[in-house]
Amino acid sequence: MYLLDTNVWLERLLGQQRSEEVRQLLEHIPLDRLFITDFSVHSIGVILYRVDRLEALKLFVQDVFIDGAVVLVRLDPEDTQRLLEVINQYKLDFDDAYQYVASEKYHLTLISFDRDYDRTERQKKTPSEILKDLTGNKG
Repeated sequence: MYLLDTNVWLERLLGQQRSEEVRQLLEHIPLDRLFITDFSVHSIGVILYRVDRLEALKLFVQDVFIDGAVVLVRLDPEDTQRLLEVINQYKLDFDDAYQYVASEKYHLTLISFDRDYDRTERQKKTPSEILKDLTGNKG
């Protein structure tokens, strides 16, 4: 089970450099094994609004939640203490700490392009690393 960080979704939505890598990942993992935080959904909305891509937001929600089976997770107020501990322990910003604590709380592998997670206990995997694991490709 995998928690996709905001930057992974945006890479595909905005057609950025590693978009193809994300597409392949999404083709190899059943949607019901993918998770996204409420924070990511809202962040994606804010960013797509800023770049005048609201139609992409509509399609994203349709594909991921309405037609798809991606699971939406969130942190509760009781998780705030852990969130603050992670911010202080690993020097993560709020959004990274939110993803980290959510992955910890729901026992999910965090998939991200963000290198800040490399200094954490749980770390992260990139889409290409997950693809190698799934396909058995060691090269």
